[in-house]
Order: sequence, then C-alpha cells, then structure tokens
Amino acid sequence: MPSFITKQQKVNPATVTGWGVDADPRNDPTYPYRDRAGDEERAMTWDRPSLQEPRVEVLRSIEHNRLPAVFGTSVPPRGLSGSIRRIAFGYSESDWRHWLMLLAADRINMVEGVLGDLLQGRIPNLPAEMGLRAEWKHNKTGLVRKAAVLAAASALALMLLSRRKRYRR
Repeated sequence: MPSFITKQQKVNPATVTGWGVDADPRNDPTYPYRDRAGDEERAMTWDRPSLQEPRVEVLRSIEHNRLPAVFGTSVPPRGLSGSIRRIAFGYSESDWRHWLMLLAADRINMVEGVLGDLLQGRIPNLPAEMGLRAEWKHNKTGLVRKAAVLAAASALALMLLSRRKRYRR
C-alpha cells in the first residue's frame, strides 16, 4: 500500500462533542413538527391564505402560475434596467440568458441610481456605498490587489487612447 494512503480509523461516537444530541425526542425542540402521523387529513383541509394585492409591478418567473401569498420587491422595475428585467423574465430560470440579463440589469440600475443622484444635485459617496472601509478592515490584501488591477487597467487604457490620438495626427 502506498505511503500516502492511510486506513480510516474508527471513531468512537461517545468522544464526539454533540453526537446524538437529538436522539431523545423529549430533548428535541422540533419533535412535534417531525411527527407526521395524520398529516394526510390536515393537508386536504388546508385553506390558502388570502393573496396580497400587488401595488407595483412584480415580475414573475414563467415557471410559476401565480404569485405567492406574500411577496415583496425593494424597487419596482423602471427605466432601462426594468426593461431588461422584463425581457429576462420571459426566459426560463434554467436559461443562462435569464440570469445574465438580470446581472446586467443590476449593474445598469446602479448606474441609473448614480445618475439620478447627480441629476438631483446630490453627489453619491461611492467609496462608502461600495464598502471600502469594511474591505480595508477585513480584506486589505484583496483591496490592494483590486486597486492595483484597476490602476493597471486604467494606465493601459490611457496608453492605448494616447497612442491612438498620435496615429491620427
């Protein structure tokens, strides 16, 4: 037998912390809910709760016949991002186009929000909204790496743009 293959050792369950903690139904807080005897009768008499009335446009997957009894939406779809979301919900959730369009709509919605702030005379605090303080506190190396990549990409873009202008002259 090669040296890197080891035999599994048997573990004594009594030595494992928390082993068998839910073995006694009197000590299990979920026990009454797990007892499914007689559920067949209750399942047939269950009344569906009254449906929440939508006050804004709620986009729904084509896989579902109706909205759930209770739902929520943080922001109703509007603008270019809303149009992209409406188109995305025309595709199945198993289709990659559905998810890519929703990702694009999220990014476009962010830009729309920044432009909306600027049009209302507010300057958005982008570093705070992007969580740079938390990133610096908890992931300094990742933040420095992202800043270096951004600086390199910006330098490359400036170099290519300046080279293009020189060739035009």
